[in-house]
Amino acid sequence: MPLIGVVPAQGATTGQLERAIESRLRNGFLREPRVSVEVEAYRPFFILGEVTTAGQYPYINGMTVQNAVAVAGGFAPRATRSNVDLTRIVNGYPITASVPMTTPVLPGDTVTVRERWF
Repeated sequence: MPLIGVVPAQGATTGQLERAIESRLRNGFLREPRVSVEVEAYRPFFILGEVTTAGQYPYINGMTVQNAVAVAGGFAPRATRSNVDLTRIVNGYPITASVPMTTPVLPGDTVTVRERWF
């Protein structure tokens, strides 16, 4: 930013970023700064396996696994419908877990819908 320089945003919420920018502007530039921060575009999420159309999709704020499956056209006929595998990068390492359909999806996550056996 021209007056205050680079403001680190990684890992911060929009509210935390607003307060950080306001604080820097308050230190010598403005008396009562009012800052609003919005995310213009999120990283996409990925969905693989037993869905109608696997692939990369734009992330929607507040998305759950169930919403992600709907975005991908729904379950394929042989899909397991009770839980899925969700892979997320945590501290630079991929972590995969079997999660219920109500689990929140984050930008960059990979959802894998498994095939049912019976």
